[in-house]
Amino acid sequence: MTLEPAEAARPANHVDGLFRMMVQAGASDLHLSVGIPPMVRKDGKMQPLDPAAPILNADHIVRLLDPITPDKNRHEFAETHDTDFAYEIPGLARFRANLFMDRKGRGGVFRVIPSKILTAEQLGLSAAILNLCRLSKGLVLVTGPTGSGKSTTLCAMVDHINQTRHDHIITIEDPIEFVHENKQCVINQREVHTHTGSFKGALRAALREDPDIVLVGEMRDLETVAIAIETAETGHLVFGTLHTSTAASTVDRVIDQFPADRQAQIRVMLSESLKGVISQTLCKKIGGGRVAALEVLIVTSAISNLIRESKTFQVQSMMQVGKNVGMVTLNDALMDLVTRKLVMPEEAYGKAIDKAGIEVVMKRAGLNPHQAAPIPAAAAPSRP
Repeated sequence: MTLEPAEAARPANHVDGLFRMMVQAGASDLHLSVGIPPMVRKDGKMQPLDPAAPILNADHIVRLLDPITPDKNRHEFAETHDTDFAYEIPGLARFRANLFMDRKGRGGVFRVIPSKILTAEQLGLSAAILNLCRLSKGLVLVTGPTGSGKSTTLCAMVDHINQTRHDHIITIEDPIEFVHENKQCVINQREVHTHTGSFKGALRAALREDPDIVLVGEMRDLETVAIAIETAETGHLVFGTLHTSTAASTVDRVIDQFPADRQAQIRVMLSESLKGVISQTLCKKIGGGRVAALEVLIVTSAISNLIRESKTFQVQSMMQVGKNVGMVTLNDALMDLVTRKLVMPEEAYGKAIDKAGIEVVMKRAGLNPHQAAPIPAAAAPSRP
């Protein structure tokens, strides 16, 4: 949808105007719900897009969302009260949209997808991560909570491959987020429910489409996970995402999706096909913005044996001695951000999984992980 100059001057209740304001404000998400003004997430915190904006009612929401909702998604929303699609304003950005129904009426959440792809160098991806992009086969997982920047990291890795290899890449996404142009690779981007019926159907079909590399935007169900592992075993490089918080727990999550009678077989397959796990955690930067702490698991022969022998509880300790091959624990990644003065110690402590471990390291470095925020005057207890 292209804005004419007259359209660009419309008041802020026009949805394109809201998108322009959120991008200008540096926000990551726009929230439209009945009973509140337009809200955005900036640096991880929810706040009004415009403090002077009026509260939205049900009619406002319909007028904002209807013009940008494709017919297919309008029908899906009428049936299920949920739908996902991508929306683009040329020259500004693409937006990943989710429309939903709650007790007050229709709502929508939009994640901004920058039109310019961040490179591996701009994201500071390590040599060990870039080495995963040079593999000819295997499974590489990028994990983390929703909104932790998994898509951005995967996009940078695909872009790196696109510039350094001469291969065929197929991406399966819901919806397509970052748009890749052919550089040195041939790239086919398929959108679930638009170009294909499901992740598992597209992944199965990909084997007949002469791919070298397959990116699965989300490994949602057991069958998709199983086909992804099989695809990696048959001589292809497969990238996928999961919503796990640590690299070590990712292995257990994959195995636990399968019935008990199949888990031994999957352990063997995973020990042979899994090549690396990158687990992301977003932290608030000093001075504004956010930065990702990247935990990196490289599957060596020792790690492979632990997976095969059902000793994944030892993976974390093995990562601590695997720094020479590029392994990074979450605590080390967080401490690196603190040392580089990108993140406050209390922020790093709050994001750590192993809090006791990072507390010891911080205190050894003379840092206070529990620096309390000042108590507002109104909340301070009164003296007797």
